[in-house]
Amino acid sequence: MMTSAKGNTPPVIFQSISALLKALGLDKPMHPLIALVDYKDIKVDTSELGRGYMLNFYKISFKAHFAGQIRYGQGHYDFEEGGLSFTAPNQLIAAAAEEKDYSGYTLLFHPDFIRNYPLGKQMTKYGFFAYSVAEALYLSDKEKKIIFSVFDNIGMELDTNIDHFSQDVLISQIEVLLNYSNRFYGRQFITRKVVHNDLIVEMEAYLSGVFKSDKALVTGLPTVLEIANHLKVSPRYLNDMLRSLTGQTTQQHVHNKLIEKAKDILSTSNLSVAEIAYGLGFEHPQSFNRLFKAKVKISPLEFRQSFNS
Repeated sequence: MMTSAKGNTPPVIFQSISALLKALGLDKPMHPLIALVDYKDIKVDTSELGRGYMLNFYKISFKAHFAGQIRYGQGHYDFEEGGLSFTAPNQLIAAAAEEKDYSGYTLLFHPDFIRNYPLGKQMTKYGFFAYSVAEALYLSDKEKKIIFSVFDNIGMELDTNIDHFSQDVLISQIEVLLNYSNRFYGRQFITRKVVHNDLIVEMEAYLSGVFKSDKALVTGLPTVLEIANHLKVSPRYLNDMLRSLTGQTTQQHVHNKLIEKAKDILSTSNLSVAEIAYGLGFEHPQSFNRLFKAKVKISPLEFRQSFNS
């Protein structure tokens, strides 16, 4: 969930959960590596965080109110129900991403808390930790009840005396929270299909423009980051959205568009295969040949010959 702080003022860096809670005017956590914060308990002025801040731990927040409109790609979406956002360690959180007037919860947990558990090795499958604030998870009333029940379970466990089972129970609840979030994002991709279809159409138009011009020849094949930046969405969100709605990743969409263009050139020009490869952004014609054969099942030269026969 990468954002940027205002100006050149360095962000506030919190190495521990205890340090963050102290800055928020809250008591030390019951466990140094995990804490659940209820926003209504924060009474101090947090304007010091206005220049942005970084955490050395995971942050999962439900905010009951977002002010104004949330941007999706080139457009905006009015949202008043609140949403769930996710931040991985060492990501810069901009002040603009944090509203002063909201209620909700924030779950904080350090990577060391899950390091020796299977979850510690599986965090990369939860791609929403790389989404931007504008790509928060917006919950239905039913979904809110489910998420809040998990928060409540975590809160109750943290309020009991720590024993040999505490960590196992808490980590199992974190996994439940993350798995529900995966499911609900899948629902969000579908229910916001109109918004996402507009992004797909714009992406296809962008790729068509790249391959019609000499841009690929100069800069190489369009990257996932380049496409995401053009669409004003995060790369991981774009990839997950495309996979959910089309079954293909961003890279696969690039390759499909590239193959379509290659077929057009092969069938309508006398350019050599190497010239076509360079024009499409490949550094080495062999790479183009391998990709074309993997997609079309025959080589570029065989395709040209079969087309002309």
